[in-house]
Amino acid sequence: MSFMSGREHGSKPGSGGAASAQAEARDRKERLRRLALETIDITKDPYFMRNHLGTYECKLCLTLHTNEGNYLAHTQGKRHQQNLAKRAALELKEKETAPAVVRKVTVKKSPKLGRPGYKVTKQFNPENKQRSLLFQLDFPEIEANVRPRHRIMSSFEQRIEPADRKYQYIVFAALPYETIAFKIPNLELEKERDNGGYFWHWNPDIKQYCVQIMFKPGAKLPSHDLTFQPRTNMPRMAVPPPPPPGTLPSVPPPPPPQAFGQGSMARAPPPPPPSHPPPPPPSHPPPPPPSHPPPPPPSHPPPPPPSHPPPPPPSHPPPPPPSHPPPPPPSNQLHGRYGNPPPSGARMPPPPPPPSSR
Repeated sequence: MSFMSGREHGSKPGSGGAASAQAEARDRKERLRRLALETIDITKDPYFMRNHLGTYECKLCLTLHTNEGNYLAHTQGKRHQQNLAKRAALELKEKETAPAVVRKVTVKKSPKLGRPGYKVTKQFNPENKQRSLLFQLDFPEIEANVRPRHRIMSSFEQRIEPADRKYQYIVFAALPYETIAFKIPNLELEKERDNGGYFWHWNPDIKQYCVQIMFKPGAKLPSHDLTFQPRTNMPRMAVPPPPPPGTLPSVPPPPPPQAFGQGSMARAPPPPPPSHPPPPPPSHPPPPPPSHPPPPPPSHPPPPPPSHPPPPPPSHPPPPPPSHPPPPPPSNQLHGRYGNPPPSGARMPPPPPPPSSR
């Protein structure tokens, strides 16, 4: 291309021709890479990784890159941005469905010094007839920056004594002292602190904790007690009226004893005696005996005895006894009664003599 033809195309003297589209794209990528290197710290990218071959990888998109500029150009592309949006949506969904992390509270363990000193004062206001209690507790060895605490506890919250509706507890706690409680009546308390009915105060100079509780005037114990109360609405059974004076009550006679045993049956009790008197005897005389004689005895003779004689006795003699003696009993056989061993001091009868052989 001559000088004049270059001037015609708009190029300056001493320069080349106009850049093509590929040259402009390379120039733009190089300019973006330099700008990204100046503004972005590539070492803080969680998806950037350099492998053992000296190339670079994107762990999110699983792509390989020859240099850092190529990786930075990839991070500005459409594929990398879509994968970032998908990962953010997945993490948000897992965060919503994941259970809440339970925060563990570490309990500070310190040696106990024992019970603190205390003083309880009973008070009574004669103007409104109101009763109150004043508790004064001393904590001389209390830990630094620790303030005593107290609370009212129901009888059913504790496990030291049996539950009783008539009482409640006021509990005091301060480290390193033991937690103590006082048993008070289960009456309604004043909850307002402004009128001086219920207050507490901690004096850090003398290390004394004061609490005053006041019962409401006319407060009474709850009526729903656990003690037994007799019921008055139970139906009563009908009782017969007493007999008139001068007459004995009619008591039925006891039943006769019944015999039970083999071959015997229970007999029914006799019927009660009739309440009306027995009928009078008849006035006419009894009938006379019959006049005919008794019948004669039978005239036939008794039957004759049987004519066959009795059977003769057997003619063969009885068998002789055995000539050999009986076998002796075994040594391990027990000679006691019912198979039990004989007592230690008992005498055993002598064995029978052997039969004589004939």
